[in-house]
Amino acid sequence: MATLDGLPPLRDVIQRHGLDAKKALGQNFLLDLNLTQKIARSAGPLDDVTVIEVGPGPGGLTRAILSLGAKKLIAIERDARCLPALAEIGDHYAERLEVIEGDALKVEFAALATEGPVKIIANLPYNVGTQLLINWLLPVNWPPFWESLTLMFQKEVGQRIVATEDDDHYGRLGVIAGWRTEARMIFDVPPQAFTPPPKVTSTVVHLTPRDHPLPCDVAKLERVTQAAFGQRRKMLRQSLKPLGGEALLLKADIDPARRAETLSVEEFVRLANFL
Repeated sequence: MATLDGLPPLRDVIQRHGLDAKKALGQNFLLDLNLTQKIARSAGPLDDVTVIEVGPGPGGLTRAILSLGAKKLIAIERDARCLPALAEIGDHYAERLEVIEGDALKVEFAALATEGPVKIIANLPYNVGTQLLINWLLPVNWPPFWESLTLMFQKEVGQRIVATEDDDHYGRLGVIAGWRTEARMIFDVPPQAFTPPPKVTSTVVHLTPRDHPLPCDVAKLERVTQAAFGQRRKMLRQSLKPLGGEALLLKADIDPARRAETLSVEEFVRLANFL
């Protein structure tokens, strides 16, 4: 029995290719094609867009992206077991799908962006999702090669990405995401939508790059945020002691008795610029 896109149901694909999800690879497969369509549509129009997807697995989101008219989809998959299932999708969509077998943490993404505009859409593997996001947010050259990121994370990670000062979830990730992008959570995805179901709710986050983020040295901002949030319960005069402590804070016109979670993105940038 074929689905609306003319391909077999994902459960049949998984069974036929023996694709049980591997915990070691952070895999949780999305089988609901209505849901994968909703995720893909959250990225906005895909006509004339090159999409990069990480961890397609059996290809549920892959199929949604291609069915919505993406000019080209580059999918990066580490699990060789999934390649035959993805090849079937590629045959169905007349060579609009390119599959790269490999570890996404070792891929030079900007080199793939030869035909723009580029959007990244992915149900990211839980074990590498945050690191991939940081890599996409912290290139030295800005604006980046991507036009938008539409990514699924554990909900707690999503909350950290969009958090601002005085939010319990605010930390280094919120500062970096807030500095360089406008980020928002779009909708939650319950555990039962996945096979196997994870123990946590997931959420889809959409990020668009700021054209002109506040001028700041990337490496210095990383150092300041790592030090400040590494001892977040301490006053900044103490947590930033290795970087100049009270003297640095006074230069930046910030009360040394404050704590990291009370500083805005603009104040962290100011600290980094005085470092």
